[in-house]
Amino acid sequence: MRRNYLHKKEKVKRRRVVFFISAVLLMAAGAGAWSAYSLIRDLPNPSRISERTVIQSTKIYDRTGTVLLYDIHGEEKRTVIPFAAIPANMTHATLAAEDVRFYSHGGIDWRGIARAVLANLRGGGTIQGGSTITQQLVKKAILSDERTITRKIKEIMLALMLERTYSKDEILNMYLNQIPYGSNAYGISAAAQTFFGKTPVELSLAEAATLAALPNAPTHYSPYGSHKDELLKRKDWVLERMAAAGFISADDMNAAKRENPAFTPPREDMRAPHFVQYVREYLDKKYGSDVVEQGGLKVTTTLDWSMQEKAETAVREGAARNRTLVSVYNAALTAVDPKTGDILAMVGSRDYGAKPEPAGCSAGVNCKFDPYVNVATRARQPGSAFKPFVYATALKKGYTPETVLFDVPTEFNPLCNPDGSAGAQVRDPSTCYHPQDYDGKFRGPVSLRTALAQSLNVPSVKLLYLAGIPDSIKTAQDLGITTLTAPDRYGLSLVLGGAEVTLLEMTSSYGAFAADGTWHPSSAILQVENSRGEVLEKKEDVSVSVLDPEVARTINNMLSDNDSRVPIFSPHSSLYFSDRTVAAKTGTTQDYHDAWTIGYTPSLVAAVWVGNNDNTPMNQGGLSVMVAGPIWHQFLASALASSTPEEFAPPEKLPAKNPVLGGLYRSGGIVKIDRISGKLATPYTPPELVTETSFGSVTSILGLVKKDDPTSGPPSNPGDDPQFKNWQAGIDAWLAGHPIQVPSAPAESDSLHTPSSAPQITFVMPPDNTQPVASVTEIQATITATFPLSEVSLFVDDALVSSRSAPILSPTFHFSITPPLRAGTHTIKITAYDAVGNKTVAERTVTVISDK
Repeated sequence: MRRNYLHKKEKVKRRRVVFFISAVLLMAAGAGAWSAYSLIRDLPNPSRISERTVIQSTKIYDRTGTVLLYDIHGEEKRTVIPFAAIPANMTHATLAAEDVRFYSHGGIDWRGIARAVLANLRGGGTIQGGSTITQQLVKKAILSDERTITRKIKEIMLALMLERTYSKDEILNMYLNQIPYGSNAYGISAAAQTFFGKTPVELSLAEAATLAALPNAPTHYSPYGSHKDELLKRKDWVLERMAAAGFISADDMNAAKRENPAFTPPREDMRAPHFVQYVREYLDKKYGSDVVEQGGLKVTTTLDWSMQEKAETAVREGAARNRTLVSVYNAALTAVDPKTGDILAMVGSRDYGAKPEPAGCSAGVNCKFDPYVNVATRARQPGSAFKPFVYATALKKGYTPETVLFDVPTEFNPLCNPDGSAGAQVRDPSTCYHPQDYDGKFRGPVSLRTALAQSLNVPSVKLLYLAGIPDSIKTAQDLGITTLTAPDRYGLSLVLGGAEVTLLEMTSSYGAFAADGTWHPSSAILQVENSRGEVLEKKEDVSVSVLDPEVARTINNMLSDNDSRVPIFSPHSSLYFSDRTVAAKTGTTQDYHDAWTIGYTPSLVAAVWVGNNDNTPMNQGGLSVMVAGPIWHQFLASALASSTPEEFAPPEKLPAKNPVLGGLYRSGGIVKIDRISGKLATPYTPPELVTETSFGSVTSILGLVKKDDPTSGPPSNPGDDPQFKNWQAGIDAWLAGHPIQVPSAPAESDSLHTPSSAPQITFVMPPDNTQPVASVTEIQATITATFPLSEVSLFVDDALVSSRSAPILSPTFHFSITPPLRAGTHTIKITAYDAVGNKTVAERTVTVISDK
């Protein structure tokens, strides 16, 4: 009985479990069905794929929001042509680039998706995509570039439906007639006409492959943008895929690879074209090309249109002069506000609307001038314009503008002989490294201030060794340089511009000097609104403290020291402004491929590059101060014409932490000398008149300071440093032809500065007593001095009341106090200086009874 009861109870329990599971499955199925229905009911009708929604154009403005730089969509260029009018090379190139198995799948290439997933997993990112041509047509013509799971599901479902509605040829025809190729060209007919001035049937194999390479990223690969070289590489990749698929022969592929398509000039109405292209790439990357082309965005940029016009004029006129002067064809300019990072002007080439030169050059490959390449964002060697990063690194470590290095012939490969010839251990003589200045001269001992101002190479290479290559790279990176990605490749030539940087990043990084060590990353966007006026993004100030303000101020002081520049650049070079203080640095690569000038005030940084796109060197003599400097000066003068001159905050003058760092370059013990008498300083010698020196032999700085800790004293064994031998040999060889007299240390002590020779001050009024006085309207004193007085000053409560300077003929001094001192206790102080620097201070305290 009990067993039957338990059996029935177990059956009821199992029945309840089955019911529960069934209910859950039914609910899940219902939810899935509802989700599927929700997706399906929202799906557009694939049979109406040719009906496109009316779009709204995106407009890009200058910083005022009133000057229209570019209407991104403007008029949509499209000419629909039948499938029969599209040549086989074009269809085959498209299949090879986008979907080589198009004719064998049903709209979804599961094998391609699996291959893409594996490739992306191996590469740790999105390297390959698995979308078919059918899916791309759905995405471009029906849906959008939105990256969500829901949209992807819709895309797959519509692709399957599209394959059931249309034939393969019809789908491929719609794809080739509807996809965007960039520059407002939709469809292959408009693209062929826009980029090559041809109909599709007139396209060569290389041109067809080039067009097929564009839809993957039309803005990025645009031949009128900054990545034309990437477009041509992708063209070659398409040709390789065509050959692998059997569409063309290997001979045809190689012939087409050698052909560099000649693009027609752009016909778009665009202000500040390189800047607009720069902004467009940013917008496409962040919002997707569909939103940018159709979303009706209003983009307010950082560009100052008035400044941009001045920049374009300066570049165009300067480039014309340079072409005649030194056979250099191109120039570029960028300007940034160092206080915000705003890009105020960007000129990527001398004339965006001009034809490539010389005539007949192949799509920029052999062009001295390619108008479409934005050199402002291209990596080029900066020459000596890189030096401030190294000098800033050295200043951080304790070196000072007064530190002396020797500008003498020096071999920097320790395995090579001191005279620059290959040593016994050197197989390749080209590894010996002994740089020199452009004029072939050597100047002996020079301060860091002189070396930077005159852009001397040997001292700068020595300073890089002392400061350290890794630390110098770190400084440049901290200031915003991102292209120094192969530190093992850079040697001591780094300080002379041996690594590539971009003009825009160099402009931004110099802004950190201008802003007292605070770096504001460069920015091009102030605000982006959608078609409903909703703000999608708004610039927020980003500031990063990257340098000690004193280091930045010292660099500013050194780069704006025109007197120190004069021996190389002349008093009124293109770097000099008579009406304002401007810091500036030039850079010319040793092979004359690139010439730079970068300079700034506290409110504006501008940089100019001059050179040829194909890296052809300019004629020798094409120094940056001659070819880039005038462009830079013309722009800066016009841009600052209506502004009030500004001064950089002066650096604090601090004593060097080591006499060597303060300019000493002799070995031996340190001796303190009175600068006026030339005798040994005493405790009475004024500190400001004491100088530290030594009277030993002239020695390389490697024998005087420790490379890794220059403030701590001399190394125990200088010969342990691999550079010491060659550095010292270079100094010794130079001294043989330029002897420096070594004076003897003085034996006598300073007798000018003694207590008895200092001025003697005697107060006459107020009297020397502690009794309160009714009022104080005059201070009287007598001062006797061994040497003529140079200055006498009166202070009341540490505030300067009166001062008298030489010639001082009478020992009696009367100082009127107007108004009389107020009631209370006051400190009266008189200071007296004599002609040899002796100083005496006398004080008296007085209590005033009332204000009357």
